Amino acid sequence: MEIAPVLNYLAYIIPSIIVGIVAYYFFKGHTANEEGRRRYMLQKEIQNKILPTRLQAYERLSLLMERIDPNKLLIRVKPYSDDIDKYEALLIKNIEQEFEHNVAQQIYVTHECWNLINAAKNATIHVIRQASMHEKSKTADQMREYILQNFMEEITPSQKALAYIKKEVGELFA
Repeated sequence: MEIAPVLNYLAYIIPSIIVGIVAYYFFKGHTANEEGRRRYMLQKEIQNKILPTRLQAYERLSLLMERIDPNKLLIRVKPYSDDIDKYEALLIKNIEQEFEHNVAQQIYVTHECWNLINAAKNATIHVIRQASMHEKSKTADQMREYILQNFMEEITPSQKALAYIKKEVGELFA
C-alpha cells in the first residue's frame, strides 16, 4: 500500500521534469538565436557606418593610382632642367609624397589590394629608374619621351592596380 503514494508522486514529478528539460532547451535555443540576431544587427549597423569610409578610401587610392600613373605623372610633373638625375629624383619624390599622403587608407582596404597598390608604386619607380639609365635618355625630355613611348601600348602598373580596386569595390555591392 505504501507504493501507491510514491507512484502518485512520480506520476506528478516525471512530467514536471520532462517539461523542465524541454523548457530549458527551448530557452537555450531561443537565447542563442537572439544573441545571433543581435550580433548580426550590430555587424550590419557597423558595416553601414564604415561603408562610406571604405568607399572614400578606395576613391583616394584610385586617385593615387591615377596621379602616379607614368602617362599622367610625366605630363603633370615637368622637368626644371635637362639634368636627368634631378628629374628622376623629382618624379620619385612626387610618387613617394603621393603615397605617403594616402598610406593611412590601407586600414580600409584588403591586404591584397594594399599590396598591389604598393607594388604599383614600386614598379613605377623602377620604370623611372630604368628609363634614366637607358642609353637613349640623355636629357630629362628624352627620358620622358622614352617612358611615354614604352607605355603607349602597355598597361601601366597603376592601371592594373586601379582595375583591382574597381573589382574590390564591385564586390562590396555584390
